[in-house]
Amino acid sequence: MNNITEKDITIIGAGITGLTTAYYLQKKGYTIQLIDKLPQVGGQMQTLQKDGYTFETGPNTGVLSSPEIVELLQDLSAHCEVEKAHRSAHKRLIWKGTRFYALPSGLWSAITTPLFTWKDKFGILLEPWRKKGTDPLESVGSLAKRRLGKSFLEYAVDPFLSGIYAGNHEKLITQFALPKLYRLEQDYGSFIRGAIAKAKQPKTDRDKSATKEVFSLKGGFSALTHAIAKVIGEENISLQAAYTHISPKGNKWHTTFVQDGEEKHIESKHVISTVGAYALPELFPFLSTDTLQHLNNLYYAPVVQVAVALPQREDSWLHAFGGLIPGIEKKEILGILFPSACFDHKAPKGQALFSFFMGGARHPELYEASDERIHAIVERSVIELLKYPKETPIKILGIFRHQRAIPQYEANSAIRFQAVQEVENQYQGLHIGGNLIGGIGISDRVKQGVFLASRI
Repeated sequence: MNNITEKDITIIGAGITGLTTAYYLQKKGYTIQLIDKLPQVGGQMQTLQKDGYTFETGPNTGVLSSPEIVELLQDLSAHCEVEKAHRSAHKRLIWKGTRFYALPSGLWSAITTPLFTWKDKFGILLEPWRKKGTDPLESVGSLAKRRLGKSFLEYAVDPFLSGIYAGNHEKLITQFALPKLYRLEQDYGSFIRGAIAKAKQPKTDRDKSATKEVFSLKGGFSALTHAIAKVIGEENISLQAAYTHISPKGNKWHTTFVQDGEEKHIESKHVISTVGAYALPELFPFLSTDTLQHLNNLYYAPVVQVAVALPQREDSWLHAFGGLIPGIEKKEILGILFPSACFDHKAPKGQALFSFFMGGARHPELYEASDERIHAIVERSVIELLKYPKETPIKILGIFRHQRAIPQYEANSAIRFQAVQEVENQYQGLHIGGNLIGGIGISDRVKQGVFLASRI
């Protein structure tokens, strides 16, 4: 075989994790080849521009929640520009009954909000003295109800999880889905005591850089992924790669894929996978069936996102990050984001951009719904939820269906995490990342990419 390319490291998956990994490995002087089945980099992070609107087909925002994401953005400042959200992004809305209410942001609003019962409002004062949980597989829903009360679960935690995971609060396991929350109770015995103690801990300047601000990029998230790809170099990225297989070959790894009808081969000392769990059986045919089942024991919630243009209104409550719909309210919509209220240049003057989300673990059947039904749900929701008049012109900019949108960190996650560790221990030079482990947010993905690069 004389058409073999030699590289130090082969990386599978050109989403934000793979791109970040490749970027930092290349900075360390390694030769890399990044491979992806799609015709463009970025995975689900894609930005479209249409009729003066700039909108995302995947994640709409990120959070500066780790030093790693801050440092990556600083590194790339010559190639793309960070846009931090307006102050309006601090306001989060929750639907109850017939309207949206703002989540409390202070003592008075916490006392007067109709979202929570008086019993739970007063009961929250006792949270620091409630017993610590002993079940390592306790669901987020169970933990929230136990420590905060039923109404906090229904009108804060449930919609919050729906906004992040599009998931079921009774199936998502706190230790895996919200590890920081889990550690607050386990380490300090209380969310409140833990938050106070964490706030008092000294922070390095690097830690302080993680401001937890909501951000995007001028021009959308594709500006970030394209900037990384530009630095890496197109000659080091193979797109539209089909039938990718990896196999051990002596003390190296052999990667085979088909591109433009031609079979290509790469040999490298290290292989890093950053693809979804569902892609691993085809990618690693040398692994046993049991091992692959453990790696692939992950449910991905399907999500339908709809970009919608509407005339801009000056109602103060619409100046917010967006609104979430609790499951108890029995709506087909999971939530609505207000991108043009958070960032400039998302919509033409006098117009507003909204992102509607539906499906998830709550309504997975909507992934298969016809465009006509999706249109009808959006049109009904514009009137019912956003309170626009019936005669309002509604422009659907795009319907984006993601069959495997968001991984659900459920009770079997520990088995998967252990399987990753065992495979990496057994096969030197093989590294498994991606959203099957290590969190799902943009910051989590960048943090993992930095970690993967640091191991080599």
